[in-house]
Amino acid sequence: MAERSTAAVDVADNSGDEPPAAEAAKATADGAQIQDGRASDGPMPEPDGGPQNAKKPKSTAPAAAPELHSGHKLARRYRLEECVTRLDGFSSWRAMDEKLRRAVGVHLLPADHPRARSVLAAARSSALLGDPRFVQVLDAVEENDLVYVVHEWLPDATELTALLAAGPLEPHEAYQLVSQISQAMTAAHREGLAHLRLTPSAILRTSTGQYRIRGLAVNAALRGITSDTPQRADTEAIGALLYASLTQRWPYENDAYGLTGLPKGVGLIAPDQVRAGVHRGLGELAMRALANDGATASRQEPACTTPEELAKAVAAMPRIRPPEPAFTAPPEYQHTTYQQGVYGRPAVHSGVTAATPLPAVAPPPPLQSRTGRVLKWGVAALLIAALGLGSWQLADTLLRGKQSDGNHQTPAPKNDDAPAKKTPVPLAIKGAKEYYPDGTAQDLAGVPDTYDGDVSTYWHTRSFREGPDMKASYKAGVGIVYDLGSEQEVTSASIGLRYAGDHTTATLYGADSLSTSAPIDQKKKIAAGTTSDNSLTLTAEKPVKTRYVVLWITAMPMSGLDQYSGEGYKQAITDVKFSG
Repeated sequence: MAERSTAAVDVADNSGDEPPAAEAAKATADGAQIQDGRASDGPMPEPDGGPQNAKKPKSTAPAAAPELHSGHKLARRYRLEECVTRLDGFSSWRAMDEKLRRAVGVHLLPADHPRARSVLAAARSSALLGDPRFVQVLDAVEENDLVYVVHEWLPDATELTALLAAGPLEPHEAYQLVSQISQAMTAAHREGLAHLRLTPSAILRTSTGQYRIRGLAVNAALRGITSDTPQRADTEAIGALLYASLTQRWPYENDAYGLTGLPKGVGLIAPDQVRAGVHRGLGELAMRALANDGATASRQEPACTTPEELAKAVAAMPRIRPPEPAFTAPPEYQHTTYQQGVYGRPAVHSGVTAATPLPAVAPPPPLQSRTGRVLKWGVAALLIAALGLGSWQLADTLLRGKQSDGNHQTPAPKNDDAPAKKTPVPLAIKGAKEYYPDGTAQDLAGVPDTYDGDVSTYWHTRSFREGPDMKASYKAGVGIVYDLGSEQEVTSASIGLRYAGDHTTATLYGADSLSTSAPIDQKKKIAAGTTSDNSLTLTAEKPVKTRYVVLWITAMPMSGLDQYSGEGYKQAITDVKFSG
């Protein structure tokens, strides 16, 4: 009886996997491939010119690919619909998960295929990572002489191959690409997973602007690709993706993935020598990641040899803001005609005759008769008498005050010398870094988004399975350390949060430096608080003088699936303001 082993299954309804790649050959009914408009009976060749430290498989005769057809059902659940690749003894399909009613992708190969064991192991390891920045493995099964791997299908995503076919990416988009991909691969390598086949067709951009990586560990296992230096191989591959995004050229001599290679015999040349107007900082970053035989960027900065080094280099760059939206002129202002005397009057409706205005009435003439004169002199006499009586009473009151025996107490004057309560003054943030003393960062590139004045951008944490208190997830907390430029008296902080719910707990600490790893228990506590809302205000009992302030989050609410992470306990900071 065939043994069936299943990896962790993610049932989140974020369907999809890999839309057919531009260079991927679709299988015909007899197993032939279509490439460059021509039929080919052999397997689709690997493009040359990739990272040199990734070993290509030996030329061994692969087992025959399973002869399956559209409509075939696996595990009474996954119905095959369209074959998108048939290569080297395995095939890849778009299928329908009839249980969850969503599209999925499926890799199929015979159980006796020489790489079947390694494919299963890679798929199960990738499924355990559970990082939403990667296309998730949903199932890894061996049954009925077949091995198949089921993974997400992202119908709304676009391959980087298709994006580059339209032209190079603008600087902000290229910055987002290298930032997100390097951070994701840093997390993967910390868990011992490498990709080894980071090509433009392995990168997908979703409709929300997030970049997703497909085929972690699995694509290389399917093709038998290995490397003695996996971190260097993946870093160089990210550098190649960035280079191609800036120049629309592949940074090797041979053409690949629909891109033209560099001129033969010239070697690796800087992106700004290939195309005018390339962002200098990103171009130098690509050269540092692609460094070969000592060739580095123009400023001779050290090469980036791991995804983590590359992610830190990206985070250290000045933030590249998105382009301003195109200005659309408002419609021309229509001047209205002001008619004197009509403002505030009810409008005259059509069909109704306006009333004839009444003639002006003249004021009555002044009293000039004998009776009028008598009244006028009478009123004047009364006024004079009233003024005289008032003056006499005032003088009498003053004289009585002088003759008193001194028992009358004059009210004490107000003390204008008492110190007034100090009005809080906003404190400018000069810089910041993510604070992660346990060595596991959350979102290095998103730190500047917490004080850029734009509440639509934010720094986010990962999604944790236990909470809301983070100690339940075996993690003391997450946070950011801010630099105020000089010592300031810090009295309060206003923190904007992306996720509401039960509950978020944060503490402010004064720090001695911008260190990302100094122990939290050695810092001076300023204030602490808890909220279930989208904002949190922390106020100190008395001001604390410090230059560096750590915002330390120790509890986070449960939130649903979004573009960065799955359902779990998580939080994101949109805006931070300090006062002193």
